[in-house]
Amino acid sequence: MVTLKEATTKTDLKKFVKFPFSIYKDSPYWIPPIINDELESFDKTKNPAFKNAEARFFLAYKNNEIVGRIAAIINWIEINDQKVKKMRFGWFDFVNDTEVSETLLKKVEEIGKEHQLEYMEGPVGFSNLDKVGVLVEGFDEMGTMITWYNHAYYPEHYERLGFVKEKEYVENRFPFSNAHPKFYDKAGELVKRRYGVKALSYTKTKDVMAMADTMFDLFNETYSSLSSFVPITEIQKAYFKKKYISFINPEYIKFILDKEDNLIAFGIVMPSFSHALQKAKGKLFPFGLFHMLHAKKHSKDVIFYLIGVHPDYQNKGVTAVMFQEYYKTFTAKKIVNCIRTPELADNIAIKQLWKHFNPEIYKRRRTYRKNL
Repeated sequence: MVTLKEATTKTDLKKFVKFPFSIYKDSPYWIPPIINDELESFDKTKNPAFKNAEARFFLAYKNNEIVGRIAAIINWIEINDQKVKKMRFGWFDFVNDTEVSETLLKKVEEIGKEHQLEYMEGPVGFSNLDKVGVLVEGFDEMGTMITWYNHAYYPEHYERLGFVKEKEYVENRFPFSNAHPKFYDKAGELVKRRYGVKALSYTKTKDVMAMADTMFDLFNETYSSLSSFVPITEIQKAYFKKKYISFINPEYIKFILDKEDNLIAFGIVMPSFSHALQKAKGKLFPFGLFHMLHAKKHSKDVIFYLIGVHPDYQNKGVTAVMFQEYYKTFTAKKIVNCIRTPELADNIAIKQLWKHFNPEIYKRRRTYRKNL
């Protein structure tokens, strides 16, 4: 028999965070999170997502052993402002036992019905900057710090329990050697002359931080038309600056300005921390921080995290100017592989943006939906 316990104490939340360490301990592809960072993201006093959202965390037990976990999430901006009556769930992990997965999902369903919501969808996080989707292809590929990994049996459980595919995401990669300047140099120079735009790069984090609020505003404007988009609030900006921007090489963040020096595009690329996180085993101390800092300086793989372009400049080639800058930076750093974060499979504009790099789809993931 499966029983549920809501994780409300720090001790229980730590068990919630550490559960995946048990079911993926032998996997060479799973990337463990930093335990304290994960705990902080679930702390209502520290994560500003809780200003506009609420979450409950549940552990499943069988024979006095933890066998699963799930987070039930309600984003009130999504429900009250966008009129999307969705019950979210994420951080969903479980042993290969349908009784376990069903019990956890039933709890989320129960909470959704209590709030008169129309459907549930997951796995998703609090916002668009959180991890998304259950892996359905690419189980023998290493994960990244910004995606969830899961065993191959996960999708079968969703479908067996009456869930249907809601969204599909693809993950692409290409060797940096595919990035030939001829594809974007000429276009970049033409765009600069035609629109008077210019690129801006920094080598100091403090200079990037000065641009960060404006960048997040542009992010909201760029992605507002996408399904399931929830804007970043003012209070979240400071949190994300601390959590993400301060840990990224400043030269990996590029800005494009118009002739009045208004920000019209940005790109955020991260060094790959996958191997470093595997070595850290969930802890920054005593040696995890060393592995992370080494990866920040020396990783030859990079992850394209976000690219945003103002709606007025979309389809005008400004990304060619951005790629010119990245080519110079990555050549100097001797980058070998370029990896992209999950992108909606039906996003034609993204496919067009990357087509000259001959990317390879190496993973697919989905969110699943069930009406309440």
